[in-house]
Amino acid sequence: MGSNNSNRNDHSGHSMKNKDHTDHKHNSEHIEHKSEQHNHSHGNHHAHMVADFKKRFWISIIATVPILFLSPMLQEIFGISSQFKFEGSQYLLFAIASFIFFYGGWPFLKGLFTEITSKNPGMMTLIAVAISTAYFYSSAVVFGVSGKVFFWELATLVDIMLLGHWIEMKSVMGASKALEELAKLMPSTANKLNDDGSITEIKIEDIAEHDKLVIKPGEKIPADAEIIKGSTSVNESMLTGESKPVSKKVGDMVIGGSINSEGSLTVEVKNTGKDSFLSKVIQLVKNAQESKSKTQDTANRAAFWLTVIAISVGAITMFAWLVFEGKEFVFALERTVTVMVITCPHALGLAVPLVVAVSTAISAKKGLLIRNRAAFETARNLDAVIFDKTGTLTEGKFGVSKIVSIDKSISDDQLLAYAASIETYSEHPIAKGITESFDGKLLNVESFESIAGKGAKGVIENKEVMIVSPGYLKENNLSADSDKFDEMLNDSNTVVFILLDNKIVGAIELGDKIKSESKEAVKVLKQMGIKCIMITGDNKQVAKKVADELNLDDFYAEVLPSEKADKVNEIKKQGLKVAMTGDGVNDAPALATANVGIAIGAGTDVAIETADVILVNSNPLDVVSIIKLAKATYNKMVQNLIWAAGYNIVAIPLAAGVLYNYGILLSPAAGALLMSLSTVIVAINAKLLKID
Repeated sequence: MGSNNSNRNDHSGHSMKNKDHTDHKHNSEHIEHKSEQHNHSHGNHHAHMVADFKKRFWISIIATVPILFLSPMLQEIFGISSQFKFEGSQYLLFAIASFIFFYGGWPFLKGLFTEITSKNPGMMTLIAVAISTAYFYSSAVVFGVSGKVFFWELATLVDIMLLGHWIEMKSVMGASKALEELAKLMPSTANKLNDDGSITEIKIEDIAEHDKLVIKPGEKIPADAEIIKGSTSVNESMLTGESKPVSKKVGDMVIGGSINSEGSLTVEVKNTGKDSFLSKVIQLVKNAQESKSKTQDTANRAAFWLTVIAISVGAITMFAWLVFEGKEFVFALERTVTVMVITCPHALGLAVPLVVAVSTAISAKKGLLIRNRAAFETARNLDAVIFDKTGTLTEGKFGVSKIVSIDKSISDDQLLAYAASIETYSEHPIAKGITESFDGKLLNVESFESIAGKGAKGVIENKEVMIVSPGYLKENNLSADSDKFDEMLNDSNTVVFILLDNKIVGAIELGDKIKSESKEAVKVLKQMGIKCIMITGDNKQVAKKVADELNLDDFYAEVLPSEKADKVNEIKKQGLKVAMTGDGVNDAPALATANVGIAIGAGTDVAIETADVILVNSNPLDVVSIIKLAKATYNKMVQNLIWAAGYNIVAIPLAAGVLYNYGILLSPAAGALLMSLSTVIVAINAKLLKID
């Protein structure tokens, strides 16, 4: 809201309501079919990978059974060599082991080639080297080289690694199902209203701009559209996180994918294609899940060095057992394979991406859309949150804050009834503020007339009623001498006067209402040790009133949109990590300048390029949710990284055989089991992510 004079003198545009909303610009369109197909194919790819690991695991498990019975070492342990030892049994063992190596181990062998060619050795390299070493050495023993075969270790290692990958893929797919669930929100068909009044059922991909659709109670809304007939309440919870039904009337927009709860509607589609609200949400969620995070870079570097360490420790282990301990090659090889398996950075590779996927899914469900993960992670260390005032901390629209009648025969309610009845014919923000504040029965108005730039008038009950600005009184030498009026005029809000037959009978003060959630948001942020600052273009009196009411730490008034970015920089120079929270285009430079740019109340305009985080609802408390989610996400990442990398401190020495003299020795299969267990723990821990 601007200064007093600008608001009062801008009481213009009092004209009859225009029902033609064709110039109503809206950025909402329905889901593009191709985008939906892409998401389905993306999901099918993940589903195929899960099915592939599952199939390889079960087939390899079945093939492992005869290997266990044919392996010499196990035959000796269980005393069953006489039953299963026969001429050529070692070649049968070799054949089945070869099948498991090439079929069950194929994903790891393929991964080895990919990692080596990209010069980024990692978990697949370790697994492939371990199973290849076991396979080729054991094969050489079958064909004459002296030593022992350990095909059974190879088989069980492949089985356990396949199981680990299968569980991992299911976890990642489960965390990414937010995309599929969002895509499923759209119905498959729509009821098109033809020019002759008939209704035709059409496929959703055939909906065109300006089509008129009929939506019955309980049906999903098939496209972003404007209501041209009917009123209802709409359930948008699956899109915006807002649990309460939202009332909708003629002229309001409805979002494709939401549910029409009550009345029957006729709507006009406002554009079509990939710019629809739901389509943009899906793309933002997808981009956020795929975007790199600083923590992920740390995890990738750790995984690389863990691979280097594993291969180095494996080589040292073999050398030490052969040279210093004089053990046979098979024993030294088994220790080496176990070291490489147990240090496999599989859990490390999963630690961060899975948390990212779960975090993004949570944020999307709550109407918090993350565009920049690096900036989102910064939110956990914020020192200050800067709020734009109008539309962010306040409703961004006028509301009646005080009514003063100086005519004893006219009550405050009557005064408001006169004003609301006249203003109902106007589209001006002041007029809307008055009419929306009145819930009684409107009076009959005759001879409505707009007073350009100064107000409006009409005849009610044979009396001329005028609603005018202070400027009108001054121009017409009308005196508003009253202590009550002076008090209102000094209150920093907008004031309009009511005249009956050219005599001043009262005044109405209007102000921009503070959102009910703003106080709670500021209170919680301050409890978290975060400063709350406001930037506004309004005058100092208006700004101070809002700042005092919300108990803000500081405020900057009379700041032009072009100067907001400078103010953000000024605050940053105090050594503070800053988030800027604004409601759109005017705040774009400031959003881009802040450490974290948060676009609040974006509604259906989710394509604000300068924001790092977009809040679907006009709720300042969502800023608190973003900070809490950033903290919880980071904590989960750290927990997973500590577990994924930390267990190696204990596992590597055990795998190398440092406790061999105490009777403690891990087999490659046991090593694989421990490694897979760490992966499962990391996956479960990520799934436990939540915010209060």
